[in-house]
Amino acid sequence: MLTNIFDLDLRLIRVFLAVVDSHGVSAAQARLNVGQSTISTQLNSLETRLGYRLCERGRAGFRLTAKGEKFADAARRMMDALDEFGMQARNLDKRLVGTLAIGLMGHTPAQHNHRLAEVIRRFRQRDEAVRLELLVRTPGELEEMLLNGAIQVALGYFWRRVTALHYTPLMLERQLAYCAPPHPLFDQPGEIEPEQAADYAWAWRDYPVPPEHLPLQQRNIMAVTGNMEAMSILILSGQHLGYLPEEMGRQYEARGQMRALNRAKLAYDVGISVVTHRSRAREPIVAAFLDDLKHAQ
Repeated sequence: MLTNIFDLDLRLIRVFLAVVDSHGVSAAQARLNVGQSTISTQLNSLETRLGYRLCERGRAGFRLTAKGEKFADAARRMMDALDEFGMQARNLDKRLVGTLAIGLMGHTPAQHNHRLAEVIRRFRQRDEAVRLELLVRTPGELEEMLLNGAIQVALGYFWRRVTALHYTPLMLERQLAYCAPPHPLFDQPGEIEPEQAADYAWAWRDYPVPPEHLPLQQRNIMAVTGNMEAMSILILSGQHLGYLPEEMGRQYEARGQMRALNRAKLAYDVGISVVTHRSRAREPIVAAFLDDLKHAQ
């Protein structure tokens, strides 16, 4: 049974995590640059030290055991902590040292992305040695990651208000309804009235949207997604109407692949916010980033 961690154990744990990330021993050979038999021997050594089986491997394929899944999660947390310690030890003379994980929602306006780039530029001019991690997830996933500590900051559209989180509005993003050929509305002249559009099949968001825009009968919602690239595919099929960010839809319009149905009546705005966990907002790295965000144009 493993009671103390030695350098050998750390090497064996890194091998195990590489196998997990590669989904098998044979696939991990290129990543580790060693042969399959060597990897198997190292896994056996780690399991002997632990006193239990981590994974099933063989002709039936690779699969983590129940203990193996828990061990992999704990091992990743330990390795992250070691990396964090190493960074701090190498940069004790810096004012800001550590990791800043930022969650983003995909397909945000260019204005928003330019502002974020400016924030990062400002942040990099500080006396810092911070590793930035940018992750793109759905709004629901970003909130969950904030709550469990996987990220410190999130930027995107959030329809709920979780008590433990702090929301600061940044900007509005315009959403327009679109159609694509061979949908019958694509070639109709003039603006499409909401009552007319409501009779067709729609692709809809899998999260709540502002209640004041076009109400639909549930039977007319024939596809659901929270990803805007997936939404564009559903619209491009010509079988669904759907909402996209105006900036994203404009690109399809320029290529003649979509048309906006009614820019005045089939549209709504959503607020883009920056969100932090209330307990982490005053951490030096997070506070510095938020300050740079406040002053970026």
